[in-house]
Amino acid sequence: MNHAVRPQAVSAATPIAGPSEAKPWLGIACGLIATLIWGVQAVVSRQSVADGLTAADVTILRFSAAALVLLPWALWRMRPFPVGALGWRRALVLTLLAGAPYSLVLIGGAAFAPALHSSIITPGLIPIFTAGLAFLLFRERAGLARLAGLLLVVVGVAIFSWDTLLGAPARAGAWIGDLLFVLTAVMWSCFGLLARRWGANAIEVTIATCLLSLLLLPVVALVLPIRLAQVGLGALALQALYQGVLVGVAALFFYTRAVALLGAARTALFLPLVPVVTALAAALLLAEWPSPAEVVGMAVVITGMTIAFTARSPA
Repeated sequence: MNHAVRPQAVSAATPIAGPSEAKPWLGIACGLIATLIWGVQAVVSRQSVADGLTAADVTILRFSAAALVLLPWALWRMRPFPVGALGWRRALVLTLLAGAPYSLVLIGGAAFAPALHSSIITPGLIPIFTAGLAFLLFRERAGLARLAGLLLVVVGVAIFSWDTLLGAPARAGAWIGDLLFVLTAVMWSCFGLLARRWGANAIEVTIATCLLSLLLLPVVALVLPIRLAQVGLGALALQALYQGVLVGVAALFFYTRAVALLGAARTALFLPLVPVVTALAAALLLAEWPSPAEVVGMAVVITGMTIAFTARSPA
């Protein structure tokens, strides 16, 4: 789940009061909409490769479009502009972890691996790296049930990656994308832990990382290949609207709204649905069909994620 603020970090970084029981149906609808947006994101990223766009192109389109939407809110509410209560140092650190650099790595992975790999490897490994880092840095211990779920995720990712590890012709070169997705999981785990440690608000984090990423875009344009002028307007509009507006702004709004209505624990149960949405969308829109090993691995990962998200934290 790109920069956009990924779901795991949203729930960890958003200090929201207890769930509201007034409109559970609205919370469910918001959770499903966010799940749909995140699930199709990997397919849209993969489509950018087919359209001839580079990771730098998509990153530029994404943060430029998101900034246009978020700038009025930032001018109105963020003091000091554009970092708010985070402050410059913390906002810059979070931007390096979850802003333009994260997008470059994630979209870069889409050039090598099928769309479903992004939705399995990155979201699956984020809670594993987060738990490991939380123990090493803060001595936070996960309960036995959560550890069992995370172990199941590791097994599922291994099964899912079997064809890639064996060098199957249908997955030639996918290992490069898979390694990039592992890197994004590490980056996002660090981001989520720091955001939670600093008590960061999800909306303010999104605004700050988006606007500060604009400062990095000239560097991106200078050092990486750019093909914006060689691609049709339709392809450019798709990436700008989907990656920038839907993923960068709308998905965050719907997910945080679901957390407010249902609570963080229940809303997190929508996250294992993201790979299912990606698998269906990739098959229907890109004709990318998962292998039997990938289907089994996906099922194991989803089961592990569900166990991990529903497990009680130790006292």
